[in-house]
Formats: sequence, structure tokens, C-alpha cells
Amino acid sequence: MSAERSQSLADCVDNLVYEPTQVHEHGIDLTVSAIHEVAAPGRLDFGGDELEDADLEPVPTELRHPDDEYGWWDLEGGQYVLQHNEFLTDLETPLQLQPRNELLARGGSHPSMLVRSHLPLVPLSVADGGLRIKENARVSTLVPTEGGSIGRE
Repeated sequence: MSAERSQSLADCVDNLVYEPTQVHEHGIDLTVSAIHEVAAPGRLDFGGDELEDADLEPVPTELRHPDDEYGWWDLEGGQYVLQHNEFLTDLETPLQLQPRNELLARGGSHPSMLVRSHLPLVPLSVADGGLRIKENARVSTLVPTEGGSIGRE
């Protein structure tokens, strides 16, 4: 992906934590703002009349040192819900959201998906050994889909 195309993609993403690190030739890395546990089930039916969100409880972070600015999530193996810091704006075509290789190599994962108008809450799977994630860690990458333009002209 060219620098021009990458910059066009950056124009479609608001609230980047640190653009020089997040924007690169392959896409844009997205950062984690919150991790939740499902406290009570949601509901899903055929017609949507009984559709109900799950109750989510935030997983707290802990500082490693008293002078740290950002805390860490100390996650046991299991399922969580991840929220990104960034927001999508002005999309013309869908983008592909995928987990970063760094997340995958450490036993974490989330599904790859097309995003069209906003970044949804994303299910996060953590392997049995657990995973530690620092606030604002880059966990996902947004990449353009084949042949599509990125932003509105």
C-alpha cells in the first residue's frame, strides 16, 4: 500500500493515539481502550423484537509501578469483549479489521471482519495461559479491501 493510500485510510480514522506509529504502509493499527467480561447474556431472536445487549462489566487495569501512566489488563484464559480507542468516519467502502500478528503470537485473537460504518465491540479470545495487555496497546490492524477506494472523494 502506498503512503498516499495509507494517508487516505488515516483520514477515515479518528482518535488515533499516536499516528506516526499506527499508520504504516500495510494499514492502520488500532489500540485497545477497554476490555469487558460478559456478566449476563444478551438475547438474539429471528425478528429482532427480543434483541437485547449482554451486560458487560469492565475488566480493571492495574499499574505495574506507582509512577506508570497506563495500567495493564491481566487476563486469564477465556472470552472477553474488546473496545478500540479509534472511530471510523467517512467510509465509502468496507475495510478489513484483523488481529495483529503480535496479539496472535501471544495467545490472543479476535475475528477478522469487514467494517462498514463503525468499529464494533469485538470478541477477544485468550489462550489458557492468559495474556497481559497494556492500555492503548496496538491489537488490531485496519486494511483496505481489494480494489476499493478508502474515503470519500
